[in-house]
Amino acid sequence: MTPIPEIDKRSIDAQAASWFTQNRNNPSRSARKDFAQWLQTPEHARAYTQFEQLWDDLAALKSLNQPVPLSVRKASNWRPALAVAAAMVCALLASNLGMPSTHYTQAIAANSAQPQTLKLPDGSQMNINAHTRVRVDFDAERRLIHLDQGQVFIEVAANKERPLFIDAGAAQVRVVGTGFDVRRGQQELVVSVAHGQVALETPGESREATLLSARQRATYNLARGNLSVQNLSDQEIADWRGGHVAFRDRELSSLIDEISLYRQARVVLADPSLGRFRVSGNLDVKDPDALLNALPALLPVKTVTLADGRLRIEQK
Repeated sequence: MTPIPEIDKRSIDAQAASWFTQNRNNPSRSARKDFAQWLQTPEHARAYTQFEQLWDDLAALKSLNQPVPLSVRKASNWRPALAVAAAMVCALLASNLGMPSTHYTQAIAANSAQPQTLKLPDGSQMNINAHTRVRVDFDAERRLIHLDQGQVFIEVAANKERPLFIDAGAAQVRVVGTGFDVRRGQQELVVSVAHGQVALETPGESREATLLSARQRATYNLARGNLSVQNLSDQEIADWRGGHVAFRDRELSSLIDEISLYRQARVVLADPSLGRFRVSGNLDVKDPDALLNALPALLPVKTVTLADGRLRIEQK
């Protein structure tokens, strides 16, 4: 169990996440007593309740893609955290959010190297990175965004009764009101949280959903199926919006996965084992080849430009 003094040093959201995890793993009697004492503070109780709702609402993800019949229920049975109940009051939600009563869909394919900014009808704002394909699918019952390829940073308009879901293929992200970044590449899915809370679910794996708080990043390796979580500084989250991506002690395969956003032609490894090399540096998103050309000075590799424009990284 995480010691209480260590928990108290972190934000309330992080404390709530830590307690939530501990409480699901048969805590000791002393831990339950410490938790009851922590919960007496109203701010703590609110944060913990939000995490419970976050967890419960994950079950609604799959049902969001299915038509939900409108049934008559008593007001006392209304559970605002569930998407099914939200469907019963879709007209009310639409008026509260300023959402149109009709279905809102939009497909965006950012082919240029210049990021785009899109204002969503619920008040959320989405920054779209280069070579990104995304589909927005909103109606009065749900907020769903399909990230087919690339990277977005979303400042989500808060609405606990109507969470926003990101479908990123092998993984799904669920948020209520938060700012977060998600990148879907060929090799990995990366979710970074600026503020608020995010739940990351990988349905193809046996693990439970991963709950992320502010300044945390989860990296899901699509080939290996493993997921890692790390802490970040504020400057590291969605730094691509400023034109540069800083990285430290990063696997070459992960770096190449991100560089692919900024090149028309792919970068390939002659041997997959080369991807395990670790590297630190800075990527200029407008000139990714500058970093690729510098790799031989940083690692025991060389780069070869192929006839079709691809760049192959080989062992020296």
